[in-house]
Amino acid sequence: MQAHLFCFGLGYSAAVLGRTLMAKGWRVSGTTRSAERAEALRRDGFAAHVFEREMPLADVRAALDNARHVLISTPPDADGDPVLALLAQDLAPLARDWKWLGYLSTTGVYGDQGGAWVDETTPLRPTWERGRRRIAAERGWQNFAARTGAPLHIFRLPGIYGPGRSPIDALRAGSARRIDKPGQSFSRIHVADLAQALAASMAKPDPGAIYNVCDDEPAPQHAVIAHAAMLLNMTPPPLEAFDEAAKTMSAMAQSFYAESKRVRNEKMKRELGVRLLYPTYREGLAGLTDSAVR
Repeated sequence: MQAHLFCFGLGYSAAVLGRTLMAKGWRVSGTTRSAERAEALRRDGFAAHVFEREMPLADVRAALDNARHVLISTPPDADGDPVLALLAQDLAPLARDWKWLGYLSTTGVYGDQGGAWVDETTPLRPTWERGRRRIAAERGWQNFAARTGAPLHIFRLPGIYGPGRSPIDALRAGSARRIDKPGQSFSRIHVADLAQALAASMAKPDPGAIYNVCDDEPAPQHAVIAHAAMLLNMTPPPLEAFDEAAKTMSAMAQSFYAESKRVRNEKMKRELGVRLLYPTYREGLAGLTDSAVR
């Protein structure tokens, strides 16, 4: 039987994983909330389904079509995790046959750590509502797994960048800003490395495992933007003091700068055998620049 991954939320990261697996002969299907997006995914080889809030059980079963690997990449909202809220009862009898269930969470569950290092054992103390929603979603899926035997794996992700979504693209679009907040540090992951970490977990399931998925070098965002500008032979945007810049930043952007932490990835490397393609932002941005040139 052809291996089949079903993704609730065929967004940017899930689609990169999907293309990686399809190149190896997998079937990849999943949901999106846009008919236009679904059509684009179908042209790219995915079996895409438009997710409706009243999606009937028969449609859920048909869409999953004996999938043994399931990825949840839909973010929670004020009403909780949408897949759990709408489909938990329908999915429960199917879950016992799954070989792997992955949930994409966020390192935001650790909250602000004042620049300190965190790992998977660090107590969760989210700073913002988004982090609290993610903790609730993690626990919801852990409870689902306890009830059904689903082989749950949780992946906590920092900022994701890659083709079309990077400082390179922001600089070219004229939207990049360099914000200076002393002591601020962020972790990040190239989408190709996220895909290989997920694929490695699928090949070596360890139900109940939680992994931080990030690269080796946390860094302030202004340093990353400056390096990207250097690669493009562009003058970097001026450095802006955070207190002044915050006056024109969105609430989402301000929340981004309200937290500072360095995320450890040793468990991912040790248990999944991941060797990062892009161990720091330097390699990642260089690869994006080279791809654009070619």
